Amino acid sequence: MTPTEPRGDEVACLSAQGFHRMRYRAWGDPDAARVVVCVHGLTRNGRDFDTLARVLSAAGCRVVCPDVVGRGTSDWLADPAGYGFAQYLADMTVLLARLDVARVDWVGTSMGGLIGMMLAAQDGHPVRRLVINDIGPMIPRAALQRIADYVGKNPHFPDMATAESYIRAVHAPFGALDDAQWRRLTETSVTAENVGQGYRLRYDPAIAAAFGDLAEEDFDLWPVWDRVTIPTLALRGAVSDLLSGATLHEMAQRGPKAEIVEIAGCGHAPALLDPAQTALIRDWLLTGETAA
Repeated sequence: MTPTEPRGDEVACLSAQGFHRMRYRAWGDPDAARVVVCVHGLTRNGRDFDTLARVLSAAGCRVVCPDVVGRGTSDWLADPAGYGFAQYLADMTVLLARLDVARVDWVGTSMGGLIGMMLAAQDGHPVRRLVINDIGPMIPRAALQRIADYVGKNPHFPDMATAESYIRAVHAPFGALDDAQWRRLTETSVTAENVGQGYRLRYDPAIAAAFGDLAEEDFDLWPVWDRVTIPTLALRGAVSDLLSGATLHEMAQRGPKAEIVEIAGCGHAPALLDPAQTALIRDWLLTGETAA
């Protein structure tokens, strides 16, 4: 199996209403000693890491990219009230048990970074090194409300071109992607409805309810951050509204005292499609050095 050929799999996770399937893609040598788990943002899915996974698997890593419940190809929850960090952490614990490894590296964008941070704050956690992409322990209410304005709207797209226009507009802060990258991002962000009836976004619009509650005030996780002690790399889009420059620099002074890198030309969040971005993560995970 070559690094460019991911393997699809799934694991059964439990909620109050019963079991649901969390699907994931695994790249690289299944027996590789270094395992990297990559977890996406709120409305995204594991395909966001296809490019990074190729880079890391080519460097000898086993890379696992789950679709968090309610996203991508994973099941939707019967009760939308379950969409929250308690469920996500429980599901990731099941995934880590399935992987049958003592330690993993964690790369998380936005929500995926918060999940990694929360895991790494627990006693006896399995995270060796942590990369968090454009998220931190203080998220301003205004930024959360901006996201709440589009989450769960469940737009319908009559064709792929219309879907791409939407993805380009909503995710413009991802950075200066080329046409092929925007097209690929669109293809992995939508799913076909019935034959000839267009496309919709690849996530459960019901995640909006729980997120709306979260967006009512600033989201403060400094006590969690202060419990993290492992080597941590924090990335920030230079014009991000979710992770301020002040918060990023405070992250370098407390808790794990993260190494910090700001990425020009991006807001929330760097797409991790640019070779310089993927090389930065690869080099830091494998050698502990940044190339910024």
